[in-house]
Amino acid sequence: MATQTPDSPVAASAARDPERTRSEILAVATHEFADKGFAGARVDEIAAKTRTTKRMIYYYFGGKEGLYISVLEQAYTGIRALEQQVDVEHLDPAEAIRQLTALTFDHHESHPDFIRLVSIENIHRARHIARSEILAGLANPALDALTRILDRGRAAGRFRDDVDPIDVHMMISAFCVFRTANRYTFNAIFKRDMLDPARRDHYRTMIGDLVLEYLTASG
Repeated sequence: MATQTPDSPVAASAARDPERTRSEILAVATHEFADKGFAGARVDEIAAKTRTTKRMIYYYFGGKEGLYISVLEQAYTGIRALEQQVDVEHLDPAEAIRQLTALTFDHHESHPDFIRLVSIENIHRARHIARSEILAGLANPALDALTRILDRGRAAGRFRDDVDPIDVHMMISAFCVFRTANRYTFNAIFKRDMLDPARRDHYRTMIGDLVLEYLTASG
């Protein structure tokens, strides 16, 4: 983070409500990076679309890469927080799995910028995520919750014994990400819009069925 103190009228206004200013910058930056990629997004344009200045953005985030990493951290924190809302301890294990898949399905559908950011960061081979001090530990609570669901299902004789929670997470994520990330190419080739509202309930049920079929199949 820069050590200099911004002194413009806009910066002074931002300083009076730093959390709101930071939130506004992240909201605009999320769309800019998702739309144009890390290389294509411009800090000048982000500043112009917020109530702040380029100097203030550098003050809050230390630079373009710091802003991009903060955008990724916020995006991943959002889905990880939602995953922990599933009532692991009281729901029937199969219903808990259905809720988790539905929650991921809904989130990815309503946050296309998240999908684009993930795709962009994969192009960069996760170089920026690797520099985050937050993202490395974000997966643990979500995997812990999924592990507890699987353990309860196994204890009840409902789920197979040889299931890896990361594999289950991958299955859910693969379906939900593909549906949004490949929407346009899939439609161009197969003439089917995977985000067609008429098919939404079908796909939302399908992913739950697929995961449960895997979990209950004989090993």
